[in-house]
Amino acid sequence: MTARLLVIDDHEVARRGIAKLLSRPAYEIVGSVSNGKEAFEFLDSATVDAILLDVRMPDSSGLSVLEKIKDSYDTPVVIVSAYDNPTYVARAAALGAHDYIIKNGSNDSISSAISRAIAGSPLPEDSCLLKIQQAMRAEVDVASLPAELPLTSREAQVLRHIALGLSNKEIARSLAISVETVKEHVQNILRKIGANDRTDAAVRAVKLGLIE
Repeated sequence: MTARLLVIDDHEVARRGIAKLLSRPAYEIVGSVSNGKEAFEFLDSATVDAILLDVRMPDSSGLSVLEKIKDSYDTPVVIVSAYDNPTYVARAAALGAHDYIIKNGSNDSISSAISRAIAGSPLPEDSCLLKIQQAMRAEVDVASLPAELPLTSREAQVLRHIALGLSNKEIARSLAISVETVKEHVQNILRKIGANDRTDAAVRAVKLGLIE
């Protein structure tokens, strides 16, 4: 069966390039749009099996588009980006992207990501999204934390997310807890480590090796 795809990318050349890469019987690009507004107009009138989404667009962040898609539709989303940025990958994971593929990757990497997304299959071990997702959610042995981070295991998890640039809402999604609970953890973290704000806490987490 031919998979129906929607491509969201502000660069027409990039959209054409993806179309060329996927010019095979298994795929049909039924929609090719340049921004979130056009994407939602299309999704309200058509059904697709998967969405390929760029991270950076001029009118709105691709990640904000991802959040709205996942809030309103059950369609799997594969991020296809030129930016191998840990914060982008972490936020994409938290917001529900199925995978994160670098644009200069092989034709097979994009094709395989689409097939896995549609089938709901697990990610391969070398997936950058899977690796960072596992790192964010991993239990923290408090005995291994430096004295400068007198935190509970959950607080250390939250601090990892902060260090990766996630918002409270994104942290809540990633850890399956409420935003209010995240806020409480953030306040406790700042107080316990004597940080002035989230940025200060993030810098300390990186310097102390909480994230690689």
